[in-house]
Amino acid sequence: MSDNPFDPALYRDEAVSAETKAINDGIVQLTEGIEDNWDIGPAEARARRERGEGPFPLPPLSPRAKTRTIDTPAGKLDLRIIAPDNPKGAYLHIHGGGWTFGGAAQQDALLERIADNTGLAAVSVEYRLAPENPYPAAPDDCEAAALWLIQNAKAEFGTEFLTIGGESAGAHLAAVTLLRLRDKHGFTGFKGANLVFGCFDMRMSPSARSFGGRKLILRTKDVEEFRRCFVPADADLEDPDISPIFADLKDMPPALFSVGTQDALLDDSLFMHARWVAAGNKAELAVYPGGAHGFIAFPGQLAESGLARIDRFLNEVQA
Repeated sequence: MSDNPFDPALYRDEAVSAETKAINDGIVQLTEGIEDNWDIGPAEARARRERGEGPFPLPPLSPRAKTRTIDTPAGKLDLRIIAPDNPKGAYLHIHGGGWTFGGAAQQDALLERIADNTGLAAVSVEYRLAPENPYPAAPDDCEAAALWLIQNAKAEFGTEFLTIGGESAGAHLAAVTLLRLRDKHGFTGFKGANLVFGCFDMRMSPSARSFGGRKLILRTKDVEEFRRCFVPADADLEDPDISPIFADLKDMPPALFSVGTQDALLDDSLFMHARWVAAGNKAELAVYPGGAHGFIAFPGQLAESGLARIDRFLNEVQA
């Protein structure tokens, strides 16, 4: 695979490995015939997931994880923490799920890997989910978690070195959190942002609009429905607090944008990376041939390549 994200060869069908094609075909087969989440509703879809009735097995919980409950303006907020001995810093993690699904306990393997491979204490936010708690609930919770970490990292982990990141909706919330910290609190002390196949434009980028209905984790319909759940009908979709691609992005930390070429949100990462750099910030763009939305959660060499690149980035920003 070329390391140049602007190499046209990366985006051609022949760049996709046989293994990745087989994984993608398997994903489509697993989801064919399954009731649509939007037909049964988010609450029932979550309940089935918790019962292990979805197309994908529930990930195992880590015995190393601890829960810390903090006070916020909106009430109690849980943080799920997996930390190595003598952390070198902290990684504020924000999970994906379209602001509607997921939870802080559903990616313990990823948090363990970050703790073990980078020396960072992974702190994942159990933010409130839509549609029961639409915007601005999730950004408010992530902002509160970030402020708590800024104030308490030294006492909790013995370090004030801070990084942030997330996947999909979590990457969106990570970007919004950085902007809120800068604009509302005058804080620009996070040293790295790991933004993995994020959604940065609520108007829907061209790739999101044109992806269609192939059940490769995220369809055009899913992006539309997630937006409907999260964003009030009368919201300004160009508000930077809703679509961070419209923000003034100056004074943002070095960032790694990771995305696959068969992701409905491909353009979100391509465009946001360009805007990040144009604002004078350091940024890397890693593009993975054939990678579907969420590809780092599936087995195979492509996922390992993506995870290894994330490890490397989080280590490099500590240097």
